[in-house]
Amino acid sequence: MAGVRIGIPKERRAGERRVAVSVDMVKKLSAMGVSVAIESGAGTNAALSDAELADAGAEISGDVANVLGQADVVLKVRGLLGAGDEGPDEMAMMNSGGVLVGLLDPYGERPRIDDYASRGVTAFAMEFIPRISRAQPMDALSSQSNIAGYKAAVVAATVFGRIFPMMMTAAGTIAPARVLVLGAGVAGLQAIATARRLGGVISAFDVRPAVKEQVESLGARFIEVPTDEDEGGEDLGGYAKEMSADYQRRQADLIHETLKKTDIVITTALIPGKPAPRLITEAMLDDMRAGSVVVDLAVEAGGNCAGSQPNQTTTRGGVTIVGPVNLPAQVAIDTSALYARNLLSFLSLIINQENGELAIDWEDEIISGALLTRDGAVVHPNLVSD
Repeated sequence: MAGVRIGIPKERRAGERRVAVSVDMVKKLSAMGVSVAIESGAGTNAALSDAELADAGAEISGDVANVLGQADVVLKVRGLLGAGDEGPDEMAMMNSGGVLVGLLDPYGERPRIDDYASRGVTAFAMEFIPRISRAQPMDALSSQSNIAGYKAAVVAATVFGRIFPMMMTAAGTIAPARVLVLGAGVAGLQAIATARRLGGVISAFDVRPAVKEQVESLGARFIEVPTDEDEGGEDLGGYAKEMSADYQRRQADLIHETLKKTDIVITTALIPGKPAPRLITEAMLDDMRAGSVVVDLAVEAGGNCAGSQPNQTTTRGGVTIVGPVNLPAQVAIDTSALYARNLLSFLSLIINQENGELAIDWEDEIISGALLTRDGAVVHPNLVSD
């Protein structure tokens, strides 16, 4: 039996510059006996030329139907396009029984998951990779969020009408920017680190007391709401969870007071499968200093900040509110390389490295954790109705 054939098409969604491949990935897959077919131009926005990928061992094709239709496994950054989307109907081109691996946005694109099932596609969502030690090399959410946090601080520095560091000059002293990061997950921690390197004075808030040590290790001050809740703001997967009404009231009071003394806010708070928590209200914005900046990384999930709009910069009472969408795509060279490493690690679980054939252990906790659809049905417990 021949080795697995992997297909990698272009990413056609607006603003998506990443690609699900790297030169190193192609070389390693080829050494395993796996053939890799890539649509011509797929890597252009990530500074990967067809020639580089071909030299690494990939087959370059100008026909997306060929890339998808002959593949046993399809790798994507985002999900497949369907009949109602702008562009080719990638869903119709893919083989029934084929395997799809990507950042498939299971909660945000639930109807598309149903389509994968109805077409017989076995779909794995990289977002659902379990947070266990063995799966760390496959954690695409972390690799992409890390870069998003860095980019958010850079965006804030670009928009802010002042500098970040304290500067002592013959003309006088410039006070450092005071930065507040709301949400100290992977993106938040990188935003803290980057803003700190830029010279800001950093504070951070998170409902999870467990992240306090990480925040403080980066040189930031951790602000917290005392709580007696046993879960400590964290679910079993390590993500922030929704807190009680009393906690949310005390949290709002604390954030409101802190914002009055803050120049820049970077918000990253998300709860999987739910709208982003509203952390900054209109009343809070009204009490912020003129010239302050809010960068809302949760804007695609409804936003942490009142008035934030996807891909727009708006103002309220002198406060600039930035709603950047898909920041990882803005640094596609690095994020594509990291994502390709995540994918390669995951592929090592479903491909026999001795003969290059498909070999999926359905009992593996990483496989079962990431699996969305199989045998014509949606099977992930988070997506199946009781």
